[in-house]
Amino acid sequence: MSILDFAGASHQNINFITNLGHRLYSEDFVRTLDDVFGDSDPSDQANQGLIDQFLRQTLNFEAEQFDGVLVWDVLQYLTPAVLTPTLEKLATIVRPHGYLLAYFHSDEKARQVPFYSFRIKDQQNLLLTQRGTRKPAQIFNNRSLEKLFQKFDSVKFFLTREQLREVIVRR
Repeated sequence: MSILDFAGASHQNINFITNLGHRLYSEDFVRTLDDVFGDSDPSDQANQGLIDQFLRQTLNFEAEQFDGVLVWDVLQYLTPAVLTPTLEKLATIVRPHGYLLAYFHSDEKARQVPFYSFRIKDQQNLLLTQRGTRKPAQIFNNRSLEKLFQKFDSVKFFLTREQLREVIVRR
């Protein structure tokens, strides 16, 4: 299988995925987001030229190239102007019946949320290391997550101990 990891290159994730016999592509999605739009207010994500540049830098892959995408917690930092084309592109680069794994903070009143580094420890454990805090561009509840992924085949979500919504989406 081919997996895309939005957390950037991580020795642990690379070893885990490749030791299973799969190919892993890494993209530091948040770093590119900050490089293209700056790390200031999310409302700066309205420039169409910058949106196009961001998509070219992060999701410039062939149609149906991936069996899965480790999205982690990055979608909550995108404004609707960037999120909509990002999801459209994800829907094209993931093969039918492929999966996305995403996380969203559950505190709907938070002005700042922890920003994590996700590392796969083993088949049952994921290590989360807080890298700081970020201002979310939008907060998602269960209903808005269903609406966000309405063009995909199925959406399942669970609440973790860290007050994150773990979302598994199937194309």
